[in-house]
Amino acid sequence: MIKQHQLDNGLRVVMESIPFVRSVSFGLWVRNGSRHESPETSGISHFIEHMMFKGTEKRTAHEIADTMDAVGGQLNAFTSKEYTCYFTRTLDTHFDVALDVITDMFFHSKYDQNEINKERNVILEEINMYEDTPEDLAVDLLHTHAFPQNPLGMGILGTPETIGSFQRDDFLQFIKVRYSPKNTVIAVAGNINEQEVLEKITVAFKDFKDESKNTGESTAIYTPGFVLREKDIEQVHLCMGFPGIKSGSDESYALAAVNTILGGGMSSRLFQKIREQHGLVYSVYSYNASYFDAGIFLIYAALNPAQIQEVLGLIAQEVRGMFTDKVTQAQLAKAKEQLKSNFLLSLESAGSRMNSIGRTLLMLNKIVTPDELVTKIDAIDLDAFYTVCDKIFKLDQMSLSLVGKQVEGMNKDGLTGAVLA
Repeated sequence: MIKQHQLDNGLRVVMESIPFVRSVSFGLWVRNGSRHESPETSGISHFIEHMMFKGTEKRTAHEIADTMDAVGGQLNAFTSKEYTCYFTRTLDTHFDVALDVITDMFFHSKYDQNEINKERNVILEEINMYEDTPEDLAVDLLHTHAFPQNPLGMGILGTPETIGSFQRDDFLQFIKVRYSPKNTVIAVAGNINEQEVLEKITVAFKDFKDESKNTGESTAIYTPGFVLREKDIEQVHLCMGFPGIKSGSDESYALAAVNTILGGGMSSRLFQKIREQHGLVYSVYSYNASYFDAGIFLIYAALNPAQIQEVLGLIAQEVRGMFTDKVTQAQLAKAKEQLKSNFLLSLESAGSRMNSIGRTLLMLNKIVTPDELVTKIDAIDLDAFYTVCDKIFKLDQMSLSLVGKQVEGMNKDGLTGAVLA
C-alpha cells in the first residue's frame, strides 16, 4: 500500500511497503533540471549532482563511497531535463546508513574549489563522450530545434563554455534558488516499517528550510525544426519528431498504444517494414518524450547515407498507413496487453517502485497505482486511439535531425519532399 505524508516544512514523503523483499530503495527527488537553467547556467544542475559526491564536512569522496560499499549498498544519481534524483539501494537492515549518507551529501557538501576544478574536466570528457554517441546527439539536436525559445531545448550536460565558467558561489546560489522542500519529494520502497521510516526522515530533514524563489518553468511550445550535423561516422542517425503529449495527460495512454503499434517493438509496423521487409536499417523505433507542459513524439533510425530518401519515404508511408491501413480492434487489444505486461513487469523490484512513486508525485502531484494504470489502459478504444493520431501525425509539422557523414550538403526541401510526397 502506498502512503503519502507532508512534513511541516512542505517536504512530501511517499512510501510503499513491500514486505516480501529484503531491500529498501530510497530516493531524493528534486524538481530541478536543465529546463530550469539559463543559457549562462546551462549544465549547472548536472554539475551540482556530480559535486554532491565529492566530499562533505565529515566525509571525503572516498569515505562516501566506502561507507556504502561497507554495507554492500548502492549510491547513485542522475539529472534529467526536469528533475534530479539521488538514490540508494541497501538491505533493509542498512536503511539508517543510506539515510545518513544521502542527507550528509544533500545538506553538507563542501563544493571545494579544487574538487570543482577536477570534476570540471570529468564533465568535459562526458560531453566529449556524448558527442561520440550519435544516437543521443540526434535526439538532443532535435530537442534544441523543436523548442528553440525554451530551456527545454538545451542539453543536460551544458557546453564547454558554461562548464568552464562555474565557480563555488554559482553552485551555492543556484541551490538556494532551486533546492527547497516544496521542490523535493522523498520516496521509499521496500521492506520498511513506515512509521519508523517517517520518524527518521522527519528528524533528518527538520532543518530543511524554504529559502528559494519559485521561478517555475516557462511554457514550452513545439516548433518544427530542421538540423544537420556533419560527423565522420559510417551511418547516418536520423530522428524525426512530431508534437507529442505532455506528462499526466489521459491522452498519454492512447499515445502509448499508438507507439506500440507504430514503432514500439519488433512486431511494430516500422520495424517490420523498414528492417524486416526492406533490410534498410538495423535499428528503428519510436517513443514519446513527455514533459510537464509539452511532449515530442520521436522516430529514430540508423542507416546507410545512400538510403536516407528511401527510409524517409518508408517512415512517412507507415505514418500515413496508420490512417489508411486502419488498426483493428484485435491489434489494439494486443497492444494494450503489451503495455500492461511491460508496465507491470517493470515494477517487480523495490527500485522500480521507488522510481515510479517518486517521479509521479514530484511531477504530477499524484500517484497512479498499478491498478489505476491498468484500468486506464483497458479503457483505450479506437476513438481515443485515432483522436491522438490526428493530433500527433501532421507531416507538415515534422521536425528532422540528421547526424552523419556528408549530411550538411543535403537539401532540406529534398529531404522533406521525400516525406511529404
